[in-house]
Order: sequence, then structure tokens, then C-alpha cells
Amino acid sequence: AHEVLGFRVLLSPVHGQWLAELGQVYELCWATTWEQDANTHLAPLLGLPPLPVVRFAGYRPQPEDPRVRLMELLSGAKWAPLLRYAGGRPFAWVDDVMPFRLVRNSLLRRDRLLLPIDPEAGLERHHVDRLLVRPPRARWGRVGAGR
Repeated sequence: AHEVLGFRVLLSPVHGQWLAELGQVYELCWATTWEQDANTHLAPLLGLPPLPVVRFAGYRPQPEDPRVRLMELLSGAKWAPLLRYAGGRPFAWVDDVMPFRLVRNSLLRRDRLLLPIDPEAGLERHHVDRLLVRPPRARWGRVGAGR
């Protein structure tokens, strides 16, 4: 348990090892409302180098953004910035707050993997294994899948 910016954060040293392992297959980034604070406070605790950050604060919706249902405004607020950050590249999103509809709709897509995490259990080895066994790949047969 760590006290970070007034929050109690539970981190295991093995989480840093798992993320480093995932970094061999994926281009890791922080997609958290902590934004740059994740590099300042969490990365050192996990033994990670600074990572790119998906910006959510101040994000201005674009006309081509996917529509988010009214009842998903909070849980789906990261969706458009994530898609914009991915820029058409295959990606995996691991989070403890994501709309079930988005998870369900992504099940048949090979270019994205949405992996909800139980906030009470946190990241577990089976999540890492799932990400490593079948990483997302380009939809139209492009090379360089999984990043």
C-alpha cells in the first residue's frame, strides 16, 4: 500500500515485472486520469521508465469521435481520446472502468482488446497471459500488429 496524492494505492512489485513483460509485445502508455502524475508517482514504484501519456483533461470532442451514450458519459469518457491516440493502430485497453457495451462490441474485432479489470482484485497474471497469448493485430493484414 502506498499513499499517493492523497489516495491509497495498492501496487505489487510483480506488477512492474508484468508490465515490463507486456512492453516486449506492446507499446505501453498511461491511459489514466492520473495522466503525467502516473510517471511521477506510479512508474518509480513499479520500476518503470516514464511512458507516453494519453491526455484526457481538456480533451475537446471532435466531429468524427464515436458517440458515447448519455448513461456512459463517465465510464466512456476515455474512449474517444484512446481511439485518437491509437490512430488506427491495433491496441489493448486495460482499465477498471469501461462501458460493457464497448467491451462487448470489441469482442469480434481483431484490432482491439478491451480488458476490464476488477478494481478490488487489480491486475492479475491471467490478464497478462491473455494479453500475451493473442495481442490485437491489424484488421486488414498490415504488418506490425500488436503495438
